[in-house]
Amino acid sequence: MSKKSFQKIFILLFWLLVWQLLSLFVSNRILLVGPVETFKAFCAQVITHAFWKTVLFSFGRIGAGFFLAFISGLLTASFCAKLEWLEDLLSPAVQFMKSIPVASFVILALIWTGSKNLSVFISFLVVYPMIYTNVLTGLKNTDENLLEMARVFRVSFWKKAFYIYRPALYPYLQSACKNAIGMGLKSGIAAEVIGVPAGSVGEGLYNAKIYLSTAELFSWTFTIIVISALLERFVLFLLKKSCWRK
Repeated sequence: MSKKSFQKIFILLFWLLVWQLLSLFVSNRILLVGPVETFKAFCAQVITHAFWKTVLFSFGRIGAGFFLAFISGLLTASFCAKLEWLEDLLSPAVQFMKSIPVASFVILALIWTGSKNLSVFISFLVVYPMIYTNVLTGLKNTDENLLEMARVFRVSFWKKAFYIYRPALYPYLQSACKNAIGMGLKSGIAAEVIGVPAGSVGEGLYNAKIYLSTAELFSWTFTIIVISALLERFVLFLLKKSCWRK
């Protein structure tokens, strides 16, 4: 085992111990449960069919919102990099998406989309400006010397996109995805807690609050953290492979 891996394990165990000691100090299962109780609640949930159906329902929709935002952000930013008037036209909408509080917009979105597809819409709303802004910045900062060479040798648009723009965009897309995945998941789950669609993680969190089941609440939170980490690794892996990065 490497020194870095040992250090990570030590840090994890340290904070688990702090958590456990804090729960013993509070000594109230409603206010705070320890990692042992949380793990037991998680194990009880994870062996049920309903748990996996709920996870698939919520994260499938949030993932759909992320995917739509990624494709839309990539395409619109590509057009805006060439058409300045289009960038100016979209600027107020993008700024609106960046600044609007999710909690205040969820109520209106609930009327438009219904509770079932609310997380798709909200995750799209949160992720789109991150992808759009980073892609637009990446395109504007592409090496001018490479673009000039492409013009001199009359390189086709698709070859420029593949061999020049694609590797140039990688660090910007990587940064955008790292932030967007976590924010999209948190916003999508928060929207579900407000809309409470049947069979969702948001409904599970809401019911845990209603019945004062703190262990179940922590268990769902742990599930969100784990899936968020896995999704981030998966998306960044695909992104790295698509850009031929080691």
